[in-house]
Amino acid sequence: MAVRGYILIETEVGKAKSVSAAIQGFNYPGARLVNVDTVTGPFDVIAQVEADDLDSLGNAITEAIQKVNGVQRTTTCLAVRLA
Repeated sequence: MAVRGYILIETEVGKAKSVSAAIQGFNYPGARLVNVDTVTGPFDVIAQVEADDLDSLGNAITEAIQKVNGVQRTTTCLAVRLA
């Protein structure tokens, strides 16, 4: 079963647009970008990513998203299915 994460991204001042554009080109083995939005509030960009498993999601965040120029900090929220 795939896992889904919402990656809340804080950027350097004035970098939200370029970070969002860079994440549009996101490519990482075992993970897929579902959506990316530039937003207002305490975060600047929110990316929705699905991955084959939790390790793939974590690696995609640390090896791809966090390395985008202008990203200062990320917070990840995992989607859960409540019964």
